[in-house]
Amino acid sequence: MTQSIQLETALTDRRHEWLAKLRELGRELWRDKAGLIGVVLMTALVLMALVAPWIAPHDPAEQDLTARLRPPVWYEKGTWDHVFGTDHLGRDVLSRAIHGARVSLLVGLLVVVLAGGFGVVMGLMAGYLGGRMDAFVMRWIDTQVAFPGLLLALIILAVIGPSLTTVVVVLSLNGWMVYGRMTRGAVLAVRQTPYVEAAEIVGCRWPRIIFRHILPNLTSPLLTLAILEFARIVLAEAALSFLGLGIQPPATSWGLDVAVGKNYMFMAWWLVTIPGTAIAITVLAINLVASWMRLISDPQEREKQFARHMTRRLRSKVGQRRKLSAGQEAIK
Repeated sequence: MTQSIQLETALTDRRHEWLAKLRELGRELWRDKAGLIGVVLMTALVLMALVAPWIAPHDPAEQDLTARLRPPVWYEKGTWDHVFGTDHLGRDVLSRAIHGARVSLLVGLLVVVLAGGFGVVMGLMAGYLGGRMDAFVMRWIDTQVAFPGLLLALIILAVIGPSLTTVVVVLSLNGWMVYGRMTRGAVLAVRQTPYVEAAEIVGCRWPRIIFRHILPNLTSPLLTLAILEFARIVLAEAALSFLGLGIQPPATSWGLDVAVGKNYMFMAWWLVTIPGTAIAITVLAINLVASWMRLISDPQEREKQFARHMTRRLRSKVGQRRKLSAGQEAIK
């Protein structure tokens, strides 16, 4: 009975600790307006991608040649049935933009997981084991970096054939090196720290040391890097789809829609502008979130932000007091 009570008390304390951390995180996010905008935009994009089949007004592949190149609703010939107009096949632009978010975010997530996982493991092993392992991994990275990434991706896609799986594999092969280099540098910086030496003294094997003791302390910089790489992958997928070596019809992608709309740019500008704006908003939101993540993961930056926030509050209070004093003197 006593043990159950102690366990319940411990779980309650743990829950309160997590709630306190979430509240503190929320307050820091509220103080950073740019980060707040980025989080709101990313949340909206993710929700839009998840519920795309239910919120899209039309099937993105549904064609209606009688309604081809219909302008957006704010034009004279526009209708509410197609808010952002239609393309050259009569497909709804808004529906294609909504469904295009699913492909872009899915590709970005899969590439970050695959490339990040492989690159982090290679960097951990190279930084901690050193010797031949370090030399092998670093020469591999240097050799692969020497080849133009986009050109290599185009060659592989042209030989194998474009598809969603191929795009993910190619972008993963071209993106793991940055994770490997950053992780190796971070491991070299913490390799001689007391907690690593203590784990070695008690007899921990190297896999336990790098995954249980070193990796958790690299979470913040790796998470920031992953978010920035996510933005790069979204742009890379759009570029490959624009060149015709990425997502293929009848699937929809923002880059594919821009490629289709470029032939009608001067008579139907919305075909390029809507998916292009979606790409720009997504990349902007990801960069804002990455900047905020870097801010909260760096204690010095957090102290600077807190000092700026307190300074603004103090100035605001001083200004209010001066206005109040001026009002009282005017009354007298």
